[in-house]
Amino acid sequence: MLLIHSDMQRWDSLGEEGRRQLYADYDVLHAHVESTGYLVDASPLAAPDVATTVRVRGGEVLVTDGPFAETKEHLAGYYLLDCPDLDAALDVARRIPDARLGSVEVRPLRTFH
Repeated sequence: MLLIHSDMQRWDSLGEEGRRQLYADYDVLHAHVESTGYLVDASPLAAPDVATTVRVRGGEVLVTDGPFAETKEHLAGYYLLDCPDLDAALDVARRIPDARLGSVEVRPLRTFH
């Protein structure tokens, strides 16, 4: 799983032309992961300000509007890939356009027995 963490201030500072270029770069990336056969699923996520957070404490359910925490970066999207090894996943992660604005976390899925 490649978790894309984006910095909205840096994203906003790109301007309209910069954002258009980033979207075009994502099109190139998407074509690449499809051509390798690695792509299982991918999606951008809505902005954190439209999130709803659920917590259960002492048996009580607490529902709040907004993200889990105030941070500079937020989870902006993901790629779920089926790569042969970590090096292949890292190669895709370095190609993610938002890696230039924030970070990409590469994390294997865990299986339950």
